[in-house]
Amino acid sequence: MRALVLCCLLGCASSHAVEPAGSTAGPIAQRIPPGAVVARDSAELKTLLADAAGPSEIWLRAARYDGDFVISRRVSLHGERGAELVGTGQGTVLRILADEASVDNLLITRSGQRHTAEDAGIQAKGRGIQIRHVRVQESLFGISLGPCPGCVLEHSEVQGPREDVPLKGDGIKLWESNDAVVRQCLVEHVRDVVVWYSRRVQLEGNTVRHSRYGSHFMYAHDAIVRDNHIESNVVGIFVMYSARLQLHNNVLAGARGAAGVGIGFKESDAIEAHGNWIVANTTGVYLDETPRSEGVPVRFAGNHFALNDVALRFHGVRAPLEFTANAFEHNVTLVDVEGGGDALAAKLERNHFSDYAGYDLDHDGLGDVAYQVKRLSGDWVSAHPTLAFFHGTAAMSLLDAVATAVPVFASRLLIEDKTPRISESSL
Repeated sequence: MRALVLCCLLGCASSHAVEPAGSTAGPIAQRIPPGAVVARDSAELKTLLADAAGPSEIWLRAARYDGDFVISRRVSLHGERGAELVGTGQGTVLRILADEASVDNLLITRSGQRHTAEDAGIQAKGRGIQIRHVRVQESLFGISLGPCPGCVLEHSEVQGPREDVPLKGDGIKLWESNDAVVRQCLVEHVRDVVVWYSRRVQLEGNTVRHSRYGSHFMYAHDAIVRDNHIESNVVGIFVMYSARLQLHNNVLAGARGAAGVGIGFKESDAIEAHGNWIVANTTGVYLDETPRSEGVPVRFAGNHFALNDVALRFHGVRAPLEFTANAFEHNVTLVDVEGGGDALAAKLERNHFSDYAGYDLDHDGLGDVAYQVKRLSGDWVSAHPTLAFFHGTAAMSLLDAVATAVPVFASRLLIEDKTPRISESSL
């Protein structure tokens, strides 16, 4: 039954977001135009790239080109479908070290395995570099941009090893890459998608699956993250020490295990999360000292939280933190506050709760009594930490049921919405 509900919810979530990137990522069919400069083999390709007076466009046929290659001038490198750069296995396969260079429609494979050098399928350093319709496989790191301000990565695919290897590299990495755009990419079986020390980055319409962090932001202010499908990772999105992020219409599902989190924030400010589907995670949203400053609210509005073990988990609850017009459907636990205490500093208004047992006598769509969470088991765990082992068991659920049915036993009010929505359709 849970699987059926999950499939229905994810189907509904997908209808509210763009199509996942898998169908558009990677090389496509395209023809070499008449009169184009074509590199016949690996040696000629290296010669053309190294020639400072060489052509502004170079085409590759549907063939294998062996070696590690460097683009050090402004040039556009295009491939027919089937054009493949196969590295030596000793370093990065394709290094781009020129402003406004572009690469498209290539299969890139076989980088080195040095973590110290971050051997990758593609490393790009420069302004305005554009990478489109490439596929990277059998490489330690996939595509690494940095510093790469104003760079664009679109319709590309990174495939890491499916087997469980101890030290995977990042699928896509942005480092000091202000105003970069990553759009309609597919990333699977890698370590992380990383955005560090980069402002105004846009992640749009990407799919990230079977990895560790679907997106990891650190000191990445003013980012926009929208219409992404981030599924079956250890963590969906995690944001650290960043401000003014906008997260809209993303699907964040299936982050399981003890560390599973749909969206997590650590000491971040001015977050706007709207229209996201946060489904079937161990923890839906984790907030650690977020917001960290007064006067910069963190807002969750119009999101759907469903089938999570814990919908909202807090470590230090601060105002201004707002949850407005969200839907909480069939989560095992609505709220958990680490270290004891409560979440009353969070402002909840007009949210819908599937377990709300109140009534609406005046038919205004809002419950006439507040929705409240009171928990007895949380107090017991705070007093006896070893009881945390029994979290989610029938015994703990019975304690919380007693607290709900007989409020005198509930020693602490955890969270409250004084204007709960009666139905999700009224959001």
